[in-house]
Amino acid sequence: MSAAILTDVTKCIGCRKCVAACADEFGHEADYPRRWSRRDGLSADSWTAIVETPERAFVRKQCRHCHEPACVEACPVGALHKSASGAVIYDAGRCLGCRYCMMACPYGIPRYDWDRPVPYVQKCILCRPRIERGEPPACTEACPVEATIFGGRDELLAEAHRRIAAEPSRYIDHVWGEHEVGGTNVLYISHVDLSFLAYGRPLDEAPLPERTRPAMEAVLPTFGAMVATMGGLSWIINRRMDRSRDGDRPPADRSAGDTREEVDG
Repeated sequence: MSAAILTDVTKCIGCRKCVAACADEFGHEADYPRRWSRRDGLSADSWTAIVETPERAFVRKQCRHCHEPACVEACPVGALHKSASGAVIYDAGRCLGCRYCMMACPYGIPRYDWDRPVPYVQKCILCRPRIERGEPPACTEACPVEATIFGGRDELLAEAHRRIAAEPSRYIDHVWGEHEVGGTNVLYISHVDLSFLAYGRPLDEAPLPERTRPAMEAVLPTFGAMVATMGGLSWIINRRMDRSRDGDRPPADRSAGDTREEVDG
């Protein structure tokens, strides 16, 4: 089963109990805003947040756990990987701190932990330990109105389409996450347009790794070519400097040096 979450924006009351449950589950302390943050509530210590739209709808923001994650493809050391349960997991022991994953994510989810001497990338892991114990994620368990529910992806997709068909006047006829960037394991249905959840770029149905893979595959050959080029330039420059020093010596010194070379020979 591919574990998934379905959030029904029409049901959310903005109580933020999901946010508190996530913080309690992972021992996160209350966070504070930073001037360089995107002010969407997410941070290294806040893996889910509630965003209020101009229409006064409450939308939960979290990692989408893409089927073909661009963050996984962009990581040069394999610090991120897609687990069998569907969750995108992060291994801090491998992380270089390059933050390529943060640039690659179409939703702008991963955050950097600036408060630690050795910063790591932080994001929702779909409560993988709880799922492996047969429990639902803490956020879905805490929701008092079942605005966000947990289950198998196919099951939740069927439920999303059932709700839309049963009340077409209540919902936009779209399931966000069904097809965008190849599909995600966090799904939404809503009465307001959720295109704003994408971070600075339009989302289509093509998986982003189809675009990031060629660039990442070119990294090692490009790096090798750069090393060879810089090594060649260094040799040429050093050679010219040696010749320049020889040319600056007085003729007597050069002839003496030539005589010494003949004697040594």
